[in-house]
Amino acid sequence: MDSYSIAELTVYIRELFDVNETLQDVWVQGEVSNMRRAASGHWYFTLKDSQAQLKCVMWRSSAERQSINPQDGDAILAHGRVSIYDAQGVYQLYADQVRPVGMGDLYAQFERLKAKLEAEGLFDSSRKRPIPTFPRQIGVVTSAEAAAFQDIQNVLRRRFPLAQIILSPTLVQGAEAPAQIVRALERLNAHTQVDVILVIRGGGAIEDLWAFNDEGVARAIAGSRIPVITGVGHETDFTIADFVSDLRAPTPSAAAELATPDGDELRAGLRGLDDQLYALLDNQMFTLRSNLGVARRTLGHVSPLNRVRNLRQRVDDWNVRMHNAQIGRLERLGERLTARTAALKAADPRSILGRGYAIVYRSEDGTRIKGAKGIKPGVGITVRFHDDELKARVEDEKLHEQYKRTLF
Repeated sequence: MDSYSIAELTVYIRELFDVNETLQDVWVQGEVSNMRRAASGHWYFTLKDSQAQLKCVMWRSSAERQSINPQDGDAILAHGRVSIYDAQGVYQLYADQVRPVGMGDLYAQFERLKAKLEAEGLFDSSRKRPIPTFPRQIGVVTSAEAAAFQDIQNVLRRRFPLAQIILSPTLVQGAEAPAQIVRALERLNAHTQVDVILVIRGGGAIEDLWAFNDEGVARAIAGSRIPVITGVGHETDFTIADFVSDLRAPTPSAAAELATPDGDELRAGLRGLDDQLYALLDNQMFTLRSNLGVARRTLGHVSPLNRVRNLRQRVDDWNVRMHNAQIGRLERLGERLTARTAALKAADPRSILGRGYAIVYRSEDGTRIKGAKGIKPGVGITVRFHDDELKARVEDEKLHEQYKRTLF
């Protein structure tokens, strides 16, 4: 039994395509989807209808000669040859010409629904609700297996790990996806207290994103009591869900960023606020200290303490003056006393006696005898000297020298 390698079988099939005259000169009509213009200038896109799709490539040499620039949703006729792309084992149209046919069916449906909902006011900015700055819980509507869900978990853990993530799982592609997306939104609204809902899906062709162009999904987003952020497809992809949501993000990761603050920025902001607060407090303390110093100086000028101190000093001065006056007066009185004492002493008979004088008294009554007149002979007298006294009697002056006798 003969066997082939993958490469050999692929080459065999490609040769069958290449020798088929019909496939080497064919016009194909379909709707443009997933249009991508590479940096090299080559075009890569898909032609599709309601039942099938065909990958297409147009090299730069042919693309530069085209009179139209096809966009997603355009209906075109493409001419070229069909062959096998060996590296992926898929057949594709190598186009060399494109002609416009008109707007494709899917794009026409998109525009009709967009115009209808816009006329109802579902796109009005006035009905858009603000996104909370610091969400505590974030609801996510997507497939649990989707790479986009892992991406936003990584973003949320990095930016704002305080927020709790609540997944409401759903299909995001296929005929059953719209109804499941609606139920996922209803679950979050009815049974949770999430602060914001992220409706997300990774990139894909227009038919892959078609569930988010469903009217039921659009009305469920518009009717949500919780603000909704959509992040569906790539930056250039727009769906009806994007127009009715409260905020549209270009990608799922961007939706996670728009739903949360940046933790690093918050920390930097807090550090800045802390520095500002410290500077404000420092300035305020400096101002208060300065004001306190001024108040103290002002109080020093008007405080009664200074007057009390001045009065105390005056009292001290008066005390000194009074003391000095008393000393002076006492000194003067002492001098006067000394002088009078000296005068009195000088006038004291005892002092006179000390100088050799004597005082004569009547012995019988102690009266002082001032002279001889009236003193009869025989009267007893006392002669007081400075330190003793002498008893005597008066004699007749005529007979005094003529005799002697004892008086006592």
